[in-house]
Amino acid sequence: MPKQRFPTPSGRFVGASSSVARRAVMVAIILAVLAGVAGLVGYLTRSETSGPRPTSGSHSAPAAPRQTPHPRSQEAVAKPPHTNNPVTFAKAATKALWTYDTRHASRTEHLSGLQEWMTGEKQYRDWKSVSGQVPGKALWSQMHDNAQHATASVEEGHLPEAFKSALAEDPGAITQAYVYAVTVTGKQSLAWKHDGSGAEPRSVTLAVQCRPHHDCALSGVLPEVAP
Repeated sequence: MPKQRFPTPSGRFVGASSSVARRAVMVAIILAVLAGVAGLVGYLTRSETSGPRPTSGSHSAPAAPRQTPHPRSQEAVAKPPHTNNPVTFAKAATKALWTYDTRHASRTEHLSGLQEWMTGEKQYRDWKSVSGQVPGKALWSQMHDNAQHATASVEEGHLPEAFKSALAEDPGAITQAYVYAVTVTGKQSLAWKHDGSGAEPRSVTLAVQCRPHHDCALSGVLPEVAP
C-alpha cells in the first residue's frame, strides 16, 4: 500500500514520513496476515514497547470492544456503526479514515473521533497504525490554512484470500481475539481553496475485531494491501 499522501494547493502530494523501525514493525503485520489467523493474533498481542511476543495460554473474558476516551466535536469523524459484520464495519471505518475537514476540526478533534472506532482491548489495539494515517501537526496546520478537506467513497470490501484460506484450515484459531483482516477499495476526493481539487483510487487492509454479541471495532491499519 502506498504511503498516505496529502495534496498541497499546487496539486503535488506530500508523503507522511515514518521511521525505519516503525516500517519494520508494520511490515510484520502483513506477513502475519498472510501467514494466517494465528500469526495476526500473535502480532496484535505484542507488547507496545517491544517486538512480537507469544500470546498467553489463558485468556480472560473480553472487555467491551470499544472505548470513548475523549469528547469531540460532533462533526469531526463519523461515529462507528452498530454491526458485527467485519466487512460492513471495515468499509465504514475506511470511509472515516479517508474523510477529514481541516476547516472545521482540529487535528486533536479528528484523532479523538478516530479513537472511538478503536477496540478497547489494549492487547489488540494498534493505535499508532491508525493515527499514522493522519497528517502531523505542521501539515495539518498548513492544510487548515488552505481550507483542505476530503471525502471518500467505498466501492468494495472483502476478506483477503490468504486470510480466508487460513481461516478455513483452522477455524478455531480466530476465537482467541476474533480479529479479521479486511481489504477495502474506493476513492478519496480532495478540495482546497481557490477551487483546487484532486482525487485518487485507494485501497487498504484493516484489522477488525468482531467478538460475538459485540459491535465490531478497529484493531489497526496494515502497511500493505492484502489481495
